[in-house]
Amino acid sequence: MRVVLLGTGDSPGTPVMGCHCRTCEDARNNGWERTRFSILFQSEGKNIIVDTSPDLRTQLLRANIDSVDAVIWTHCHYDHFAGFGDFYRVQTNVNVYTSKEVHEDIGRFMQFLKYRKIVVESYKPFEIGRIRFILADVNHPPLRKAHGVVAEWEGYKVVVSGDTNRDIPRNTLELFKNPDLFIVDSIAPEGFKLRKHMNAETAMALAEEIGAKRTVFTHIGHFYPPHREASKIYPLGYDFQTFVFGEDASLEMF
Repeated sequence: MRVVLLGTGDSPGTPVMGCHCRTCEDARNNGWERTRFSILFQSEGKNIIVDTSPDLRTQLLRANIDSVDAVIWTHCHYDHFAGFGDFYRVQTNVNVYTSKEVHEDIGRFMQFLKYRKIVVESYKPFEIGRIRFILADVNHPPLRKAHGVVAEWEGYKVVVSGDTNRDIPRNTLELFKNPDLFIVDSIAPEGFKLRKHMNAETAMALAEEIGAKRTVFTHIGHFYPPHREASKIYPLGYDFQTFVFGEDASLEMF
């Protein structure tokens, strides 16, 4: 199984249009960026996308992905579903997995696209490409429903926190326990007061609570210092960071 962080940015990405902070200027001057959030899971020849970033077309072209076998949506915010339109005139009838509430909320914007709506209940497993997925409820106010994702394959466990604050239901925390890789929402460094997301301090505290073997931050804002500096302090993910599980688990490709 391969897991690729296609996009590790928050809703405006980095650099942010109109922003000339040190981080955004560093990104412009040194040719790096954070595109909006998407994660690619690959197994048994299947390409499974968790959240369809507004930057998805560029991400898929760069990843040499010709087709997508399934999509999993975590919640209804624009930066997590808007890129689904990039399938239009390329691929129809894609299988899309999420809860009834998220299907309803995103469906208001997707009436012109054909896709197969597969309703999944929270905490009920489903399988794609021999990966066992589970949606687990998290807290991302003011949304009525948002999910983290647990992916299990051949004894390995990857947890995606989804967009959430620290107020996560107890049954979700139990399900999150002891992942080999924890991909966690950490939009800003410690000291930032956040209602909908976690900062670095709360994200690391959550990683410790669930016993994560390895933690990587995603949904990262320009509030952090430039990546080359911040990555010396924080476990910041970056676009196209790739993790490999199984026989080649010792390989981590960049």
